[in-house]
Amino acid sequence: MPAERIQKVLAAAGVASRRASEALISAGRVTVDGRPARLGESVDPDVARIEVDGRAVGEAARAVHLVLHKPPGVTATVSDRHAERTVLDLVPTVLRPGGSRLYPVGRLDRDSEGLLLLTNDGPWADRVLHPRFGVEREYAIGLDRPLTNEEAWALHDGIRLDEGLAELFDLRPATSAETGGVTRLLDPSPDSDLVWYRAVLRTGYKRQLRRMFAAVGAPVARLVRVRIGPVELGRLRSGAVRPLGRREVEALSSGSSTRRP
Repeated sequence: MPAERIQKVLAAAGVASRRASEALISAGRVTVDGRPARLGESVDPDVARIEVDGRAVGEAARAVHLVLHKPPGVTATVSDRHAERTVLDLVPTVLRPGGSRLYPVGRLDRDSEGLLLLTNDGPWADRVLHPRFGVEREYAIGLDRPLTNEEAWALHDGIRLDEGLAELFDLRPATSAETGGVTRLLDPSPDSDLVWYRAVLRTGYKRQLRRMFAAVGAPVARLVRVRIGPVELGRLRSGAVRPLGRREVEALSSGSSTRRP
């Protein structure tokens, strides 16, 4: 691979952010082929042996791709001094080889739950998130009452938000099988009187679904992401985490937007 500045190589490998990598280099904690690294020097990670505190970067930051069922009330950030728990607190050490620096791929607000991808693989995360790939996100939406025809049509037509026109790729009532499959995984268990819908986004704004439904007078009671591209919630219970399979990783990085056949 082409040579790149060493702080960029460290950041891409998931060792630390670019700024934090610069601090590691300045502190003399990074070596290239046995000598102290120089800030800004270009290296080819496929040729040079790069170590941080004596540990080879390739070993310390092997690509990790995980899927987590985020519970409500847990913050989907790497660190937040105001948060009681972040998603990283739910990841067992055994799934973080060499202390890999993981971060969420995309957003899921504190009150929402369901599928969240975690990785230390920057290029892979960028491909999953890039709008031109249009990787679908499917959500189960629990409401206190059914939508009226007028509300449903307004949501289908799109809702004007400050950022622009917010649109849904699909919106429909959830089947009983879909509802049963999801609600039994949730903790805390949802109110049995909730009415469930399914919605699909390909691109979106921050808290888009909550804001769209609130705009038509139907606030969301529970919001669960059940699918990202071909990766589905399946039987993953609230708070559980598992590694993505090789085919799942490849399908997401290729921009596969729909569920598996």
